[in-house]
Amino acid sequence: MSTESSDWEERIAAAWATIDTYDEAGAGEFRALIDGLVAELPADSPVAPFERASAFDSTGHSDKAVPLYQEALRLGLSGYRGRRARIQLASSLRNMGRPEEGVALLEPELTAPGDELDDAVRACLALCLSSLGRDREGLALVLGALAPHLPRYQRSMANYAKALVVSE
Repeated sequence: MSTESSDWEERIAAAWATIDTYDEAGAGEFRALIDGLVAELPADSPVAPFERASAFDSTGHSDKAVPLYQEALRLGLSGYRGRRARIQLASSLRNMGRPEEGVALLEPELTAPGDELDDAVRACLALCLSSLGRDREGLALVLGALAPHLPRYQRSMANYAKALVVSE
């Protein structure tokens, strides 16, 4: 995004690289670190609510993350971060007992231009589908995502994945 400098991007990446050093008691300290960095962004930056949402989500507060993800998307968060926001929002919605909203967010991502997040889209969508009792569809997505990574049996696994939803 053009409003963030490469220096800021490096500092936010460095902050995220420390997430696993914070225990539950230090979660507030981590969120404060992220808040300090996003305070440097313009008031209307969609990146700010996304980063804050991610910090809440990563420290066990899906309920506080959801409105921030929604705000980021409403402000026009796009590209890689926009896709991450949809994945993370869908996961948080699922955690809050709203998997159908997660499915609605992620199904369009199946036909979006592909990137390294494709498998994460499918994994999260599979969890949302499973929460709705649609386990076969979820399993088909996971097998379809896994198949290209296998050293052998790619074609067989891809065919099994398709058969799971065709035979319903």
